[in-house]
Amino acid sequence: MASNKYLLFAAILVVVVSVQTAQAQLLGLGQVHINGTVHCSVATPTASTPIFPNAVVALQCGSSLISTTITNSNGVFEMSLGLISSLLSTLLSDCKLVVSTPLATCDASLPTAGILQSALQLLSPGSLLAALFGGLLNIIPAGFSLIN
Repeated sequence: MASNKYLLFAAILVVVVSVQTAQAQLLGLGQVHINGTVHCSVATPTASTPIFPNAVVALQCGSSLISTTITNSNGVFEMSLGLISSLLSTLLSDCKLVVSTPLATCDASLPTAGILQSALQLLSPGSLLAALFGGLLNIIPAGFSLIN
């Protein structure tokens, strides 16, 4: 009789742990993917605007530095974060991408002072539900502009 109680207790414990693990996976596996291209320009980029290779791109939320990366030879950057750790609403409203590498690095005729900065935007609002269940949520820059 006592062994049946232990067996029942062990079975209930396994079920509880499994359910909690599954819930954690549903909420924690989703990834936020932020990617874009940095152009060597203070104006709205066009197809002929040169790109900005080897630029340091930082994700900044308030005064906190969340992540950094460097653009590749095509001016493209990518960064990934856990969805829950990034708190999507905060990410979209209080965070920005900052390029601290001076613009004059890629074009000597551009200003040496100031930084490029962009708000974030959700690439596809329909992907939010998929991201909550372990998928990928894509976020892109809303558009870089020069901040002095």
